[in-house]
Amino acid sequence: MTTVEIEYCHPCGFLDRAEAVQHALLSQFGERIDELTLVTGDHGIFEVRVDGEVVFEKSEEEYDVDGITRAVRAHV
Repeated sequence: MTTVEIEYCHPCGFLDRAEAVQHALLSQFGERIDELTLVTGDHGIFEVRVDGEVVFEKSEEEYDVDGITRAVRAHV
């Protein structure tokens, strides 16, 4: 099974984004994801990791729920 972590900047107000990604991933892959964790962070972070590997980083890519879902699909 797969472990997913979504680390988001709480002071930046990224909780809504993290929840949107969480919902999309659980809707698509719920039966294949063993654990999905929201992790609070700061300094503008928004990263999605699958089994410890970063598959999305806000500083390198534009936020897009569908794009993040596609990136996770390759690892699930």
